[in-house]
Amino acid sequence: MTTMMTQRLTVLAAALVLAGCSFAPKYERPLAPIAGDWPVLGLATTGTTPAGQAASALEWQTFFSDPQLRKLIEVSLINNRDLRIAVLTIEQARAQFQIRRADQFPSVGAAITGSRMPSTTGNGSITSAYTAGLAMTSYEIDFFGRVASLKDAALSQYLATEEGRKTTQITLIASVANGYLSLLADQESLAITQQTLDSRVVSLKLSQLRFDNGVSSELDLRQSESLVEAARVSLAQLQRQRALDENALSLLLGQPLTADLAVVLPAGQGLADRPVMADVPAGLPSDLLALRPDIRQAEQQLLAANANIGAARAAFFPKISLTASAGSASSNLSGLFDSGTYGWTLAPQLFLPLFDAGRNQAGLEVSKATRDIAVAQYEKAIQTAFREVADALAGRATLGVQLKAQQAQTTAEAARFKLSDLRYQNGIASQLDLLDAQRALFAAQQAVVQTRLQQLQNQVTLYKTLGGGWKEAALNTLPSAP
Repeated sequence: MTTMMTQRLTVLAAALVLAGCSFAPKYERPLAPIAGDWPVLGLATTGTTPAGQAASALEWQTFFSDPQLRKLIEVSLINNRDLRIAVLTIEQARAQFQIRRADQFPSVGAAITGSRMPSTTGNGSITSAYTAGLAMTSYEIDFFGRVASLKDAALSQYLATEEGRKTTQITLIASVANGYLSLLADQESLAITQQTLDSRVVSLKLSQLRFDNGVSSELDLRQSESLVEAARVSLAQLQRQRALDENALSLLLGQPLTADLAVVLPAGQGLADRPVMADVPAGLPSDLLALRPDIRQAEQQLLAANANIGAARAAFFPKISLTASAGSASSNLSGLFDSGTYGWTLAPQLFLPLFDAGRNQAGLEVSKATRDIAVAQYEKAIQTAFREVADALAGRATLGVQLKAQQAQTTAEAARFKLSDLRYQNGIASQLDLLDAQRALFAAQQAVVQTRLQQLQNQVTLYKTLGGGWKEAALNTLPSAP
């Protein structure tokens, strides 16, 4: 008796040891395939916020000081469908994780069964059996960690969807901000174009009058007409572009730009008159691993692929399942719940794969290939993030210089136009000189608007690429693993 008890205890101890096994490879984070610092051009103007906050720690309400833009962002966070899909995807992944976690526990339910079959005695009688009670069916005892690996993979996928939602929100905020700035730039360009058109119409009337009085040639008249029509072409193009930009922003907001959501640039104001955005420090490239949700999402997907290898390896080992029931048993349905009819059954099953035509081996190879793909995707996410930040830093280092130069060029062209007009009115310069000065001034004014737009949008892009637009919540709402 003592020997039998010892054997049972030995088997139980071995089962407990095996139940803690996992065949998933030990996870090691791949090395970041990027340089240790930003390009020199980007370092020239790497600034810091007054409080020294990183972009990921700076709330978008603080970064964007324009009240109209903040209102648009708030509306988009409520109504945008892409963000809504991302939130629902989290709920879907959470439920899938809960399913996998539930697989680690037995499922118990009420069951009533009945069977009738011919008697084995050969006398033609029928044997009946009826049971009612609690039943547990096909509970897998996870000796080799297959179920636990699947649960770990589901948890990583759930965490990946959380990071994916943050990425969607960051992208949405930046897109709304850039769309808002584009609309303001469209309105400023439209105002410049309308002023230029009005000025050219006046010049055309003067040219017509000079031509009618034989003072100028038809060539001068046609040149004036051409400039007027060119301004009308530009005006129509800008009106169409503004409509397209408004439609794009409406899609991001999930509702039309009406009433208090309408983007209106006050008369006499331009992009330079809007509230400025906060400056953000670039930090080090290695900081992106912790600051960028898309990189964290790629790493969670890599962890899920790594856990699936453990499940694929465990499939080569015996699968032990347990079926049990306890309750009343009787050969007559009418006497099923009579006293003295208690009974129970226990049916363990061990399945050892011997021949499966290479199915398990193929499953393992698929899981390893999936892991290798996830590694490449993780490394690409890091490289993409590095490139995006480096591009934004290059823009910050050069767009300010470009804007100052173009503003100086516009000032020079305005003075040139004024002098050309004065010389033309006094008969010193030709009309060709005046028209050329008009064209150059108009082009310089439009270039200033576009460069200022690029500079502001580059600030938004830098904030986005550094992980800004999402601040971690104080409470952790992730489900806890058993």
